[in-house]
Amino acid sequence: MRGSTRSRLIRHNDSVRYDVGRHVYGAAAILFGICALAFRDFNVWQQIRPLGNIPYRELALYLVAAIEILGGIAIQFQRTARAGALALGALYFAFALLWLPIFLAKPHVYDSLGNFFEQFSMVSGALIVYATFDRRNPAQAGRIARTGYYGFAISVVSFTLEQLIYLRGTADFIPNWIPWHMFWAVATTIAFALAAIALLTGRSALLAARLTTAMIVGFGLLIWLPAPFSHPHGLNSWTGNAENLGIAGSAWILADYLRAARRR
Repeated sequence: MRGSTRSRLIRHNDSVRYDVGRHVYGAAAILFGICALAFRDFNVWQQIRPLGNIPYRELALYLVAAIEILGGIAIQFQRTARAGALALGALYFAFALLWLPIFLAKPHVYDSLGNFFEQFSMVSGALIVYATFDRRNPAQAGRIARTGYYGFAISVVSFTLEQLIYLRGTADFIPNWIPWHMFWAVATTIAFALAAIALLTGRSALLAARLTTAMIVGFGLLIWLPAPFSHPHGLNSWTGNAENLGIAGSAWILADYLRAARRR
């Protein structure tokens, strides 16, 4: 990473606030919690299934849903944003870790590792928000923010690999009314690859973060938002929206962070 970009990431300013990104991120958490309560189904978090019939299953579902809803609300407000980010980041990190045994059982199947990084990308957004509201220790906040930055950058590498490995499946996700499915599958894969390079090297990182945010929001508008209308009782129709919105929120948080760093 170039020295100028690295120094901007290291410096921390307590006055910086990430408004739009964290609001989108919080809305996604609230939607996840509502899905859990509405469907009362642990398939909201597919990685939990291998744990089997865990004790107090119903109570655990309500507890996780409460954390997501309350955390999503808390992150909307400056006074409670840090607590909300901590709660959601810890929860998403636990969910991410639960994908690793599934991947290790079948390491030749990338899907589980891809799911790990989808969850981890949302952990990265929480880390940046948490660091933003740390007024006591600027040096520590800078380290946490950098961890979130690079965590999201590595997640974008995984998004690239996942689309490349499952290129046909990516093309099949594209709505029928949009022509040239394979073209768009390849184009978005290349876009993720270029964004990963930009974020990891620090070259045009802000532009990469903004375009990545726009692309993920586009996925939500074109693919996930119409899904509940065609399959209103399908769990994946709703949780797909929540997860896409959460990843978009993390990308937006990163873009806001880099924008504020540039202004300083």
